[in-house]
Amino acid sequence: MSDSTPIAVVLVSGGLDSATVLAKAQSQGFACIGVSFDYGQRHRWELTCAARLCEAAGVADHRVISLDPMPLQGSALTGGGDVPHPNDLESIGGSVPATYVPARNTIFLSMALGMAEVCGSGDLFIGANAVDYSGYPDCRPEYIAAFETLANLATKAGVEGDGIRVHAPLLDMTKAEIILDGTRLGVDYGLTSSCYDPASDGQPCGMCESCVLRAAGFEQAGLADPLCDRSTGC
Repeated sequence: MSDSTPIAVVLVSGGLDSATVLAKAQSQGFACIGVSFDYGQRHRWELTCAARLCEAAGVADHRVISLDPMPLQGSALTGGGDVPHPNDLESIGGSVPATYVPARNTIFLSMALGMAEVCGSGDLFIGANAVDYSGYPDCRPEYIAAFETLANLATKAGVEGDGIRVHAPLLDMTKAEIILDGTRLGVDYGLTSSCYDPASDGQPCGMCESCVLRAAGFEQAGLADPLCDRSTGC
């Protein structure tokens, strides 16, 4: 990496969307720092996937930040009840679901923002999506724009430097479009995990809202999910 190569801090959860965002950031010429979070989530298998994705992408600097899970309780993903199984696609996204984790993206982006300033980066990448999503308020365009405004008001880089940019390139894409774009960029979706309630070996449940959205995305893209032979109902 040369001194002139721009650096980006990329939130890498280990899921389909973050894998695509990482590939898109690299395709734009960024040297990427991957950051993942261990916050007591029931689907911690995603951290194994995040490490695999970063290794496969040649990301030399992948950091896993451990957070106190107590402020993030109350979600079905952090011990606050069972993960819901939607009846169909139409029932997803109508309201904020039980899998919403309080202030998760705000916490994650804030940590990434601090890392970016320390590393001399002005660019954050997140896989938020407002089309095929589950009703999370922190995945909307208004939220991303508001956080970018906050970042430029609250940091030295924003006040005295070149500014902070929050990239959410998947915001207006369908899941099928994301999969097709990632496939074009060479993403190996067999390394990812989308399931909210996987088995201890990572086998997806095939019934949670994230599994349902993933399955529909691959079907609409006309591609086979490399995890399908491990999924319930495939």
